[in-house]
Amino acid sequence: MQQQQQQQQQQAQQSQSILNEEDLVSTVLADLKRVVREYATAATESTCPDIRQLFTKLLHNTLSAQGQLFQAMQQSNMYNAASPALRQELDKQMQQYQQTAQKTRQLLQQKLGGALQQNAMIGAMNQQSPQQQQPIYM
Repeated sequence: MQQQQQQQQQQAQQSQSILNEEDLVSTVLADLKRVVREYATAATESTCPDIRQLFTKLLHNTLSAQGQLFQAMQQSNMYNAASPALRQELDKQMQQYQQTAQKTRQLLQQKLGGALQQNAMIGAMNQQSPQQQQPIYM
């Protein structure tokens, strides 16, 4: 009986020495970050609205779990946050983001605007001569 207890204690010590609590929690945090990226990719690439909604829900749940774990780690001094960024650097990155977003909107406007005009012309042509409908190839 005593020998069995000693074996159990040794096994418990060995399993504890494999990964300490901080390493284990850091591994879980890294995995949650990876899962967030995977869910975000799946949601953005999904063409089915139901599947997109599912991955979006999973993404939000995982983000919540990751945030809670991060806060717990920070409170326990298990996570060293990066040094604060300079305000100038943040402003520069924000300006670059805004410029990229503006260019993207302009490109979409040009592409979608042209397609909408083309569809309107096709509709007008079909209304003028409904008897002579010819296939339109794009």
